[in-house]
Amino acid sequence: MKILIVPVILSLLAGCVTAPKGPQIDTTYNAKGQSSRARFLVLHYTVADKPASIKILTEQQVSAHYLLTDDPQPIIYRLVDETRSAYHAGVSSWKQYTQLNNSSIGIEIVNAGWKDTPQGRVYAPFPQAQMDALMVLVKDIVQRNGIAPENVLGHSDIAPLRKQDPGPLFPWARLAQEGLVLWPDANRVAVIRPIFDATLPDVAWFQRKLATHGYGIAQTGLLDNQTRTVLSAFQMKYRPRDIAGVPDAETATLLEVLTTPANAPLPVVLPPVITSPVPALPPAAAPAPVVPETAPAPAAPVPLPTPAMPAPVPTPVTPPVPSTP
Repeated sequence: MKILIVPVILSLLAGCVTAPKGPQIDTTYNAKGQSSRARFLVLHYTVADKPASIKILTEQQVSAHYLLTDDPQPIIYRLVDETRSAYHAGVSSWKQYTQLNNSSIGIEIVNAGWKDTPQGRVYAPFPQAQMDALMVLVKDIVQRNGIAPENVLGHSDIAPLRKQDPGPLFPWARLAQEGLVLWPDANRVAVIRPIFDATLPDVAWFQRKLATHGYGIAQTGLLDNQTRTVLSAFQMKYRPRDIAGVPDAETATLLEVLTTPANAPLPVVLPPVITSPVPALPPAAAPAPVVPETAPAPAAPVPLPTPAMPAPVPTPVTPPVPSTP
């Protein structure tokens, strides 16, 4: 009898030990008023190879939600659950938001970054297979979290004075073709480009537009180092063939289109006004000399001929345009 009682007691004690801890949660109801913690998706490159990238992102304070390798068959590692913050953004801002670690998902892409050479700074390319895998990952993340295209950003967007990643070789245009990032409409760009070719805005205008777009930039009115750096970050994304950070007509046009709502009118480009040439008049006659009162009266003046007015120029008749078949 004692032999039978002992196992029973032990089983009861075991049940007590394995009893669930914490409060009992009933998940019957789900609130309508909620959204994803993630408002932004931020893309980075690691400036390291695969083993070093894994070591840095798992053993040091810096981290990311995902790591995308550069293997022939790329691997996507999830390092931090999307419900938790990863430490990838650092001191950062976009529009009215700051410290974006808490409101973003970060993807680190294995890439060597850049190196300085006698010919200038050289950036490492991104393999095609790696970018194919990235497109699938980005689509999945933005769809599940409801992240808007204007909030799919590079590290150089949210921290332009500190970071250059993912650099000018990153295929932002391909993400735009997939509808994943904000991109200037080519037709609207063509319409207003002549305005900025004719007159380039001052530096204060560029600073205001960059801030409206989302960058953190001080409004100094000067072409200082921070302004050139932020301009370069913008150009890396939208005009990567020239990232010198110089305010030019193309950059102004892109900024104007990106900061003007799609349903709002753009500045109007007026055609040049062509006027008929004015006929030259004959030179005025020299004033008559002052004659003393005792001098004999001058001869009667000879009337000058009146210049003939030019004949009216007939209005050219535009020939009819043949209809297109």
